[in-house]
Amino acid sequence: MINLEDIYSKIINDNYRITETEARKIWSSDLSLLLETADKIRKHFKGNEIKLCSIINAKSGNCPENCKFCAQSLHNKAVIEKYPLVDQKKVEEAFESSKRNRASCFGIITSGKRVTEEEIDRICEMAQGLNGTKTDVSVSLGMLSTASLKKIKESGINKIHHNLETAESYFPSICTTHSYLDRLSTVKKAKEMGFEICSGGIFGIGELPEQRIELAFALRKLDVDSIPLNFLNPIKGTRLEKAKPLSQEEILRTIAIFRFILPDKDIKVCGGREVNLKDSQSKIFYAGANGMMVGGYLTTDGRPVEEDIKMIEDQGFTIQA
Repeated sequence: MINLEDIYSKIINDNYRITETEARKIWSSDLSLLLETADKIRKHFKGNEIKLCSIINAKSGNCPENCKFCAQSLHNKAVIEKYPLVDQKKVEEAFESSKRNRASCFGIITSGKRVTEEEIDRICEMAQGLNGTKTDVSVSLGMLSTASLKKIKESGINKIHHNLETAESYFPSICTTHSYLDRLSTVKKAKEMGFEICSGGIFGIGELPEQRIELAFALRKLDVDSIPLNFLNPIKGTRLEKAKPLSQEEILRTIAIFRFILPDKDIKVCGGREVNLKDSQSKIFYAGANGMMVGGYLTTDGRPVEEDIKMIEDQGFTIQA
């Protein structure tokens, strides 16, 4: 039996970072005590301020990659809206909406393994028109070369989003058209070039708890800045449409273990929040999260942002300006 109070004390007083062996023991701790301690770690490093982020699906569908969970994959049969890269006006409208929704980070997301150089040029132009506000602009454009990253950097974008999705040991079970090392390479290159890195994964796709822990340690080794945690919303037509949903307890344990492993990082709950947690969404903060996505996802809608803001404020939290 591991003593969570001792672990908490070492994390906040001695800058201690837990081991994988300790993480596996922490995972199996009493749920109430686990959440209570994760909440204390969050309060110590992040206070009671919640960060909101918002995205635009700037290029949808027709992705040649075969990720089992993704509605945008051509290998799946999900019925979604498909379109090429949107124009500047669409991005600006989404950006203004994100500001009204009090998001402090706005992400431009495209489908596919990578974008063309012409598309990168257009996206850089879009982002330049959004600079000069308090809202951070990030891009998620798939695999990126050093030359492309340099061009993005020069446009004024300082944040790259690129999920590892799952543990290296499980990755071949969800995707075979590219490798975990392909994803890792993009994150490493972006980090080396001085970008802020937003990288996380999706859970409930058949992985074991040990593999969730494995992913968290990979992200810690990369020293990413923020970690989006997504929980599978099984979409009809994907190969995981009949996947058994994670229990609320497993979701909260997952958030908590990421807070123990990455105590001083931004941990945001994103896709699948509404469908999996329903009326218990505020529990994500007491499990250690200090942020969430609002305003909808890539191919599915979220709930009204007003409800999310009310939930946050009713719990006594403040929203980062």
